Amino acid sequence: MQFASLGSGSRGNATLIKHNSTILLVDCGFSLRETEMRLARVNISADMIDAILVTHEHGDHIRGVGAFARKHKTPVWMTHGTSRATTLGVIPEGNEIIIGERIELGDIEVTPYSVPHDASEPCQFLFSNGEQKLGLLTDTGMITPYIIEMLSGVNALLLECNHDIEMLADGEYPPHLKMRVGSDYGHLNNAQAAELLQKMDSSKLATIVAMHISEKNNDPILARQALAEALDWDSDDIHIAHQAEGFDWMSVN
Repeated sequence: MQFASLGSGSRGNATLIKHNSTILLVDCGFSLRETEMRLARVNISADMIDAILVTHEHGDHIRGVGAFARKHKTPVWMTHGTSRATTLGVIPEGNEIIIGERIELGDIEVTPYSVPHDASEPCQFLFSNGEQKLGLLTDTGMITPYIIEMLSGVNALLLECNHDIEMLADGEYPPHLKMRVGSDYGHLNNAQAAELLQKMDSSKLATIVAMHISEKNNDPILARQALAEALDWDSDDIHIAHQAEGFDWMSVN
């Protein structure tokens, strides 16, 4: 099983999961044209995508979903709450995600799980090929026992490190936005991400990527340090998903 990012951050998010001939796109927060260009960068054509999985309805995750699905006849999966909260226009094939109910998409098993975020019915995903597990967790304001349970035992993890607490407090965001980002329904800070790693079973964890890093309220160096200390790893072993280029294909080991 492999994974790549087309970009991660407040200006757009899209993640690829691949196993054998199955390729899934999680979120499509870029325009259709930009998404196609970014796919080409990782040697994927748009018609190779078997399905789009949507985490929630915020623009940086859903901006290009409708246009992409219409042009390439791509099936779209989202929760009922997400579907009601957004207008994608006519899509060729819409499917409902039920939290906790596994989905078999080609050679990949997908388990959606709920997270606390200021959206209508947000979810994140656990991916499996029957032998390995890949966890995805972004856009959540706090760590819950359910999240810890879902991500325990994963072989690879894409984990939100949105902000540094002090940088957010001292930064240029207006007070209401600082409150939103730092709330229990906002985004994970570096310390919360590190706490998750300490509480979950990380005995099989071989690869971790820091995701959704704020360009104004965090520094990749700080995110790396927090995660490395929690795992007792070298900071160079922590990978970073960038807003502009995401990251190239990596394997679940």
